[in-house]
Amino acid sequence: MKNIEVSKIIEPVAASDGAGVKLKRSIGTHLIDYHDPFLMLDEFGSENKDDYIGGFPPHPHRGIETVTYMLCGEFEHEDSTGAKGKMSSGDVQWMKTGSGIIHSEMPAMSKGRLHGFQLWVNMPAKLKMSKPDYIYIDSDKMQIHKDNDKQVKVIAGKFKNAKGSVKGHNVDPIYFDIDLEKDKDFNFELPSSHNSFIYLIDGEIKIGEQSHEKVKNSTLILLTKGEKIRASALTKAKFLLISGKPIGEPIARGGPFVMNTKAEILQAVQDYHNGTFVK
Repeated sequence: MKNIEVSKIIEPVAASDGAGVKLKRSIGTHLIDYHDPFLMLDEFGSENKDDYIGGFPPHPHRGIETVTYMLCGEFEHEDSTGAKGKMSSGDVQWMKTGSGIIHSEMPAMSKGRLHGFQLWVNMPAKLKMSKPDYIYIDSDKMQIHKDNDKQVKVIAGKFKNAKGSVKGHNVDPIYFDIDLEKDKDFNFELPSSHNSFIYLIDGEIKIGEQSHEKVKNSTLILLTKGEKIRASALTKAKFLLISGKPIGEPIARGGPFVMNTKAEILQAVQDYHNGTFVK
């Protein structure tokens, strides 16, 4: 069984999005454009309300899935399908934008800490113009594996007896939130076909059997393909493990739209300005 090792270590780039929300972007930058099927990864988090209070006013998407995971804080969301609700600490919103959706995500708080992640997952050409859909995962419904060494919250995939709510997905995603005690190991078998990464949130870890540079706090760690991963906590650590099957299709980007050709991007822009974007 082939060991998974560190392929590349990437420091996130400071960025802002929406109405000035400050964030750290690690996928979707000049350092790494995408990691098929993953198009973007943002970490947002601050104690200062001025860094997040503007939120993400109404904006469109087509051709992607957005996965928002709230570690701390509250967001209210509303969209062109009529769906609305509030995300609280520990909740997940997995949105398949398909043919097109216009939505907003605004903080439901004016003070305190906001912390979370947004991941963009590409959709294959055959699904890009499908009907928008949602999966909501309330924190109290999330299955968790816990032992003396670690806690693993399972958003997608399966760890031991804990199963994620995202099933029958075309990229067979794995999305774990892992808390690992100091000097303990996290071991897991991944499909050899998948592209995978770890995003270290807090602490310091070592991955695999080979030596690599120090990895500490808010760092993206791209992984080699293989079957067996081992992450060792040099201090108490918290990290995400995310993995998915590559789609392997051409990618054309245009802001909030990701399609297969430039012509499809231009069509999305035209639809949006013509008022025919939402099907």
